[in-house]
Amino acid sequence: MREIDVDQLEQALADGASLVDVREPAEFVQAHVPGAVLMPMNHLAGRLGELDRSAPVYLICRSGHRSAVMCEHLVALGYDAVNVAGGTLAWVQAGKPYERGLD
Repeated sequence: MREIDVDQLEQALADGASLVDVREPAEFVQAHVPGAVLMPMNHLAGRLGELDRSAPVYLICRSGHRSAVMCEHLVALGYDAVNVAGGTLAWVQAGKPYERGLD
């Protein structure tokens, strides 16, 4: 499984990468990376059709653990999944912009 830090994520997003946030909605509304798509862990298997198999998919959670677990699952299914080390906590602590709410 590949893993990147939040600075590398920021560049990937600037280049058009897609980011999936695997936390629960209550966590997502408190703070999330702009452009992240909410797909809670327990719903991800049913939403695989929304993921592009031809491009890397970046996964993030609160601290990087849940997204790492889901990355390993996606890699086993043939996706190019990349974990964001440190998760949303690292993003916010690095002073990067974040959004609140579900929009």
